[in-house]
Amino acid sequence: MTNRRRLVTSLLLLACLLLPACSDSGGSEGPVELRVSTWGNDSRLALTQEAVDAFTAANPDISVVIENSEWTSYWDKLATTTAADDAPDVIQMDEAYIAAYGARGALLDLAEQPALDVSAMEAGVLDTGRVEGTLVGAPIGVANFSVAVNPDVLERAGVEMPDDTTWTWDDLAEASAQVTAELGSEGVYGFDGFGTGTAELGAWARQHGEEVWPTDGPGVSQQTVTSFFDYANRLVAMEATPPAAVQVENATLPLDASLFATNRAAFHLLFHTQISAFGTASGSHLELLRLPRQAGGESAMMVNKASMYWSISARTEHPEESARLVDFLLTDPAATTVLTTERGIPAIPAVQEEIAPLLDRQSAVALEFSRDIAPELVPPPQVTPSNASGFSSEFTPVGTDVLFGRLSPADGATRVLAAIEGMR
Repeated sequence: MTNRRRLVTSLLLLACLLLPACSDSGGSEGPVELRVSTWGNDSRLALTQEAVDAFTAANPDISVVIENSEWTSYWDKLATTTAADDAPDVIQMDEAYIAAYGARGALLDLAEQPALDVSAMEAGVLDTGRVEGTLVGAPIGVANFSVAVNPDVLERAGVEMPDDTTWTWDDLAEASAQVTAELGSEGVYGFDGFGTGTAELGAWARQHGEEVWPTDGPGVSQQTVTSFFDYANRLVAMEATPPAAVQVENATLPLDASLFATNRAAFHLLFHTQISAFGTASGSHLELLRLPRQAGGESAMMVNKASMYWSISARTEHPEESARLVDFLLTDPAATTVLTTERGIPAIPAVQEEIAPLLDRQSAVALEFSRDIAPELVPPPQVTPSNASGFSSEFTPVGTDVLFGRLSPADGATRVLAAIEGMR
């Protein structure tokens, strides 16, 4: 099933949720079993199980069953169970889907759960969990879209580390082209790819004073999307990035087989907490850089994005116990010192302080970066609207066609804007 068809299926299934929720507001009598849905690899699952075991040891009246899936099947399963009134009690939620569920009454209002205390979370971060004014997701952590860099590759190519407090997208292109010129014969590129990711477009639009999904200001324009695709094509022409076919292949590879993870690229765009996985795969010590600015721009216009959320089903029979579990996972040292940065830099500053001494060198890079850029961040955009969860599956093929020359940048921009308009 394609992502677009999956979105349509999900929305149709969720339509049945317009009926009022039937959960109680108080705790339950007797033993309680909670179901928790998560996605992620075996390492994340093992850490989550360890944290949950600490919770059940402290709460012997509650047992917890973790239902883990890989990313794609996770959303199919959640849509089906939610429509069947059999959703898990506690749900790991993503920014791309939280409005699709929250706006249709599928998620509990966390602000009405006294067992969950999120008052120590920064307001700007907490607000990313609100849909139509209701707090339907407690941000687990924060992530910043940024540039990862392999210093060893730069050194081998004889290219200096950029000054990320002043650099521009042109600077990134030139440095990347220099790396490819020096190391291309070894299959090494400066920058592993650009032009097909919605996070890339979102950052580019924001630096032009626009948003893909605006609340107050202007939406992304034809001119801005065209300039985005123009830049992607220029990177290929300069050999700063690989040819289109190599970029597309690289995007489909497992993380540990990708160009950046195998020390065959100097630069890679990512949400910054992913640096740990790439560091482990590459065996190299990787660094993080701020996003480049537009030429003459005063700011990289970076934002905090909730890495993911904990939500609670509106139909749970155990709202109080579910809230206790979420609170424990977010705030209790028995959980936070196990999970550390597994789901992003913790959204609560005190928890960041608590885990800092426990982090390995690569994870410490992510935490330090998050703290360094905090004063520079601008308010985050609204979460992806309920009808737009499938935007990535619409955008990536357009970007791919532009890279291959099957569409001009202007025609690609026209298609992107048509897709956005159809999802408003």
